[in-house]
Amino acid sequence: MDNVSLLKSLYDAFGRGDIPTVLGAMSPEVRWHEAESNPYMPSGEAWVGPDAVLNNLFVKLGEEWDAFTVHPKSFHAAGDSVVVEGRYTGTHKATGKSMDTPVCHVWDVRDGKVTRFQQYVDTAKLRDVMGAS
Repeated sequence: MDNVSLLKSLYDAFGRGDIPTVLGAMSPEVRWHEAESNPYMPSGEAWVGPDAVLNNLFVKLGEEWDAFTVHPKSFHAAGDSVVVEGRYTGTHKATGKSMDTPVCHVWDVRDGKVTRFQQYVDTAKLRDVMGAS
């Protein structure tokens, strides 16, 4: 499977709530970077490993958001990387605020496994919707 097809299948799996498939596509040493100033990891430092991504992000998305959805729009192959442009939508349970904001993800893939993820998103909008100061 080529890298773009792999990423399309992972977005589909995430959309279905099939988190084990998403985690299973990650290298044991995957380095996952949220955008700097993202309330889930303001420093932008990497979480390392699928369990760190699950516990620090995926569980929180499920607990803290109603209908959090990633809408990928375009996939761009770039060697071992895939750039995905899309949007996030959802309503934060604590604030009741909704978002519909553009997002860009850069994925590095080697030997069929995700080795690195980098998120780019309007963190000011995200912080407002989440009520983060």
